[in-house]
Parts: sequence; structure tokens; C-alpha cells
Amino acid sequence: MSGNLVQIERADGVAHVWLNRPQVHNAFDEHLIAQLHQAFVQLDTDDTVRAVVLGGRGKSFCAGGDLDWMRRMADFSQAENLQDSGRLAAMLGALYRLRKPTIARVHGAALAGGTGLASACDIAVATPAASFGTTEVRIGLLPATIAPYVIRAMGERAARRYFLSGERFDAEQALRVGLVHEVCIADVLDARIRQLLDALLLGAPQALSGCKRLIADVAGHPLDEALMADTSRRIADARASAEAREGIAAFFEKRKPMWGN
Repeated sequence: MSGNLVQIERADGVAHVWLNRPQVHNAFDEHLIAQLHQAFVQLDTDDTVRAVVLGGRGKSFCAGGDLDWMRRMADFSQAENLQDSGRLAAMLGALYRLRKPTIARVHGAALAGGTGLASACDIAVATPAASFGTTEVRIGLLPATIAPYVIRAMGERAARRYFLSGERFDAEQALRVGLVHEVCIADVLDARIRQLLDALLLGAPQALSGCKRLIADVAGHPLDEALMADTSRRIADARASAEAREGIAAFFEKRKPMWGN
């Protein structure tokens, strides 16, 4: 039974998305993947949602692939495996391309696909007890669908070590390699995330979305005339927008802009 494997709580412009398979440490199967994908697609077009927090119920964030799911995959044909992996890739892509800021709330195990989920979010905050790892090689697999996001988060050099060794590593090491932005004790995790949300909600919605597109398009692009022309066009468009007019007016009138009310 697939059940309610993803729970969404909405309040004050924020959607908290909870992986809800605590009995298996929120491990992926095809049903959880499908429900996560649907949630991310829906939230992307929900104008009442300004930011998204992704977390896991129970003791873990996400412990990677469900053992029963992986056992069934071993009996799939190549075509069936391609369809299955394509659904996982589409879910991660929907999270990464979500137009609102995303925060990973990481506690406990965040292994394999769990490391991928954290990497696909814009910001990741972890507790000291969180553990990470791209452990796929140890069972003859590759961290392929998560690779674009993990490599962007930790860089090629660190990815070479952890993809190949399959080692688990703790939150402090994740912080050192750039996989997470902050480590804080469990008692203040939600309070710290609330502070980050308060900062994010000061930003104009279209400007935040534009920043996400800007980073995705500029990262790794050669510094050439085409890039300078593209970035010049983006700031010109932003300056002419209704949001910018409202933001600048609010600044000079010493009031909150309409998105900050």
C-alpha cells in the first residue's frame, strides 16, 4: 500500500514537505518517489507558497533506496529499469528547479538518494547526528541520478573520494565539503530554519525565482561576451519590473514592500 507517504503542511507562506515512511527511515520506493514528484510540481505553481522545507518523519531524513524496491529492481528488464530511474531523476529535477527557495532539514541518515535530496535543495541545515554517503558502489550501483546535484554541492574533488569509497561521513565533514551550509543541535534546528525562512521571505518572489535561474545558468559558464550580454539583460528586465518599482518605492518610503506584509 502506498498510503500517505508525503505530508505537506502549509503556514505563513511556507510549505513543509515531510517524507512519511519512518518505519524504514524514509527510504525511497516508487510510491514515495511519485508522491514527492507530485508535491514538488504542485508547490511550484502554488502562489501562496513562498518557500519549501523538506524533512523526514521519525529518526532519519532519508536512508536511500528501500531494500524491497531494490530487490524488485534487480529483476526488472533494462527498459523497466530505465523507466524507473527516469522517475527518480524527474523527481530530483523537479525539486532542483522549483522556483521557490528550498531548505533541507537533515537529521539522522541522509544516505545515497537522501544525500541527493539534500544536495538538490538550495540550503541544507543538519544536526550533528546526521550522516551522509554515496554508498551505491558497495552494492554494485552508481550514484548516477543524484550525481548532478551532489557534484554541484560538494564539488568534483570531494565527489571523487566519496563516490568511489562509498564512505559515510558526518555533518561536520558535510559542512567542510560544502554539502550542507550549517550544523546546529537538534534542539534549535527548527528555530534556525525559521530564521532562514524569515530572511528568505524578505526577498521579492520573482527576484528569488530569478536568482535561482541566474545561478543555474551562470554556474560553469565561460566569462564571455554572451554571458555579459545575458546578465545585462536580466538586470535590465528586473529594473523594469513591477516588483522592483514596489521594492524601491518601499525603501524610500521607509515601509515594508507588499510581499513583506
